[in-house]
Amino acid sequence: MTARTQGILIEFTEPDGLLDAVRRAREAGFTRFETFAPYPVEDLEKVARRKPSPVPGIMLVAGLLGALGGFFLQVYAAQDYPVDVGGRPLFSWPAFVPVSFELGVLTAVLVGIATFLVRAGLPRYDHPAFAVKRFARASSDRFFLWLRDDDPQYSADAAQIFLDALKPESVTEVPA
Repeated sequence: MTARTQGILIEFTEPDGLLDAVRRAREAGFTRFETFAPYPVEDLEKVARRKPSPVPGIMLVAGLLGALGGFFLQVYAAQDYPVDVGGRPLFSWPAFVPVSFELGVLTAVLVGIATFLVRAGLPRYDHPAFAVKRFARASSDRFFLWLRDDDPQYSADAAQIFLDALKPESVTEVPA
């Protein structure tokens, strides 16, 4: 393996080969790897054991803060700019619920989209795997496992031992 790589890209023709490779990568101690498939592969997420996404929790907190912010903004505005309609009290909380709900939903959605984009590293116009010619088939009929070189377990020797147990279609270094 050359010194200027970002890991190795392992190609498979069948999804079962990819599942087996991911299972063996986990057993070998690899934690930072990526998988690429032309369609969803059943059990791939279960085998890869990804951490749960923090996006739903962040959206919940943002939605609650947005709803509370909208509610207290209306309470503040009702105190400073009172509108007496039909003897209604100034603090008529049922009238504040629709706006509070809508602001909560809006805040949750906007923060959720922003969190997703930041966590996914988007917008990313180029990916290191695009430099590998065979990777163009990842969207049609090939399955790939990318063992990244920033994995604490990754080394040329560990990767070679790992590859000896697999029967991949091809193994290509991902250039830096």
